[in-house]
Amino acid sequence: MAFPGTGKIWMNGSIVEWKDANIHIASHVVHYGSAVFEGARCYDTLRGPACFRLDAHLRRLFDSARIYRMDSPYDQQTLSDAIVNLIQVNGFSACYIRPLIYRGYDSLGVNPLPCPVDVALMVWEWPAYFSKEAIEEGIDVKISTWARNAPNTTPAMAKSVANYANAQLIKMEAIADGYAEGIALDTFGNLSEGSGQNLFIVRDGIISTPPIGNSVLSGITRDCVITLAGDLGFEVREQTLPRETLYIADEVFFVGTAVEVTPIRSVDRVKVGRGRRGPVTEALQQRFFQIVKGEAPDTHGWLRPVRAQVPAVPGAASAR
Repeated sequence: MAFPGTGKIWMNGSIVEWKDANIHIASHVVHYGSAVFEGARCYDTLRGPACFRLDAHLRRLFDSARIYRMDSPYDQQTLSDAIVNLIQVNGFSACYIRPLIYRGYDSLGVNPLPCPVDVALMVWEWPAYFSKEAIEEGIDVKISTWARNAPNTTPAMAKSVANYANAQLIKMEAIADGYAEGIALDTFGNLSEGSGQNLFIVRDGIISTPPIGNSVLSGITRDCVITLAGDLGFEVREQTLPRETLYIADEVFFVGTAVEVTPIRSVDRVKVGRGRRGPVTEALQQRFFQIVKGEAPDTHGWLRPVRAQVPAVPGAASAR
């Protein structure tokens, strides 16, 4: 995905041009990965653009920052309103949303505390992560040779940029070996997640997913799918799963903000079920897309309209 190189970005309370959204090379985040972030979406619904579960994403952002002892100079409501305003300023009907809290420029050393905590908000137009064919037929994945972090090393519950060094290794290995994605195991050899996706398995109509304790990010889309599965009458179990459950599953699928709900048709060249999207995955896909497109009632209050009036926020009228 190439960035557009144009548009507006929100940085520390001011809206700036894309080309001017710069930080110093000596910023702590560049050298030590001291940042937390989120990935959310604004969908073009039948009632206009709407952010999907923005409050949940921002709450997790602040949870991540708290774990890393980073006090944001802006509260959650200010960032929520700033994101909505930024989408309006950029004129987007649908886009990807990237809030970032990071350690800026002051001094270099492992200790991050002397460095300021800065905040940036980005939005850009981003199509589906996988092709329409992949969404319908499924993707081919492999078990990665790279394991997820062990307990009490770096916190898996924090969406930290540092954790995505591990994710990059998983993704690059999968691509090099001819797969669309990789699935990581935890340090005990049990299923964890993809490079940036949560994992679900279906067998005999029961849906299972690894619990948070298996070095799994507490995904927002993961939570949505668990909720929707309950709405549709499926049993969902959060339980530790050994690797081999993938090979005997009826269905396997990824979920996440980027991938949404994507079926997996093979793991390590072993066909999953019929080798294409299964009925449970399809039912969850359909309900998910109906809600985010505004075709079904938003009974859980997941959509925040962009066109509604919001309070003025710092930098809302400025551009430099």
